[in-house]
Amino acid sequence: MLAIKTKEGASLWIALLAALFVAAGMGISGFRWWVVLGTAAGMLVFIALAALFIIRKYVAYKLKPIYSIVLSRDVHTREIFSELKDKRVENIGEELTAWADTNDKEIARLKEAEQFRKQYLGNVAHELKTPIFNIQGYISTLLDGGLEDELINRKYLERAEKSIDRLINIVNDLDTISKLESSMNRLNMEQFDIVALAKEIAEQAEIEADRKHIRISVKGAENLPSPFWVLADKHYIGQVFVNLIINSIRYGKEGGQTRVRFRDMLDKILVEVEDNGQGIGKEDQPRIFERFYRTDKGRSREQGGTGLGLAIVKHIVEAHGERISVRSEPGVGSTFSFSLKKVPLQQMK
Repeated sequence: MLAIKTKEGASLWIALLAALFVAAGMGISGFRWWVVLGTAAGMLVFIALAALFIIRKYVAYKLKPIYSIVLSRDVHTREIFSELKDKRVENIGEELTAWADTNDKEIARLKEAEQFRKQYLGNVAHELKTPIFNIQGYISTLLDGGLEDELINRKYLERAEKSIDRLINIVNDLDTISKLESSMNRLNMEQFDIVALAKEIAEQAEIEADRKHIRISVKGAENLPSPFWVLADKHYIGQVFVNLIINSIRYGKEGGQTRVRFRDMLDKILVEVEDNGQGIGKEDQPRIFERFYRTDKGRSREQGGTGLGLAIVKHIVEAHGERISVRSEPGVGSTFSFSLKKVPLQQMK
């Protein structure tokens, strides 16, 4: 089958066929051979140029609205002629197919983002609704006469205060995520001893750990300064430690242990926060860094969690160009791991 892949090829075939018909007619009519040959050659050139001009105009007419859609603007015919100058028909088809694929992917991404937005707003509304309704119920009871009843007034005020604290925690975490998303390109990078920071956060969490008789140990170096220095935003990495250590205490078992360990990985420092608590099921592990996702919703709320702690941790670690992962087994415990850029000892300021 004859394959015509260019405008020039199509016009040449049209001209060649026309020239052959003319030559055949003139030959039958008795014209001399050199007259037939000269006329056929002239017809070949003339028809080839005319056919090329007509084909270009027709193709440009058909492609103009398509290119206007692709480029999202009104395209001049001259631009179409310029595009067609050195291109085969297949090239144009490949370009349009690639544009369609890109467009399909963008539409799919926007649909996914819209679904996430709807789910996120629904989760925010649900999380805020519970403490607000609780506060409303306690205050209404007090206003309806409970305020004068010494058996319930203080108890209901304490419960209302607990719901207000939960509401404040949710709003603070939402504000933190909003700030992280808008200002993560403005990290205050500095060199610091990450073991010293972990020990500082662990000491601050000891009061909460003592309530459940959980022991926190920071392993990596006996003396400070340690050899584990990193280049990162110290304030935000401190938030990572706070969230991971507090989580390990809240969901750890009575009398358990939380270990913070450090490993030298050549150009990076690997940080691991390990507990021997209730663990996380395999089906939940891929989603635990999503906002408001909880493996045990009822128990998480009892523990005072907002469901945003691990989402904040993920934002901070990824803003440093790193990733956080989790290894966990139900009934055995969980280990959260992330890495940071290492500062060689000879480069420390």
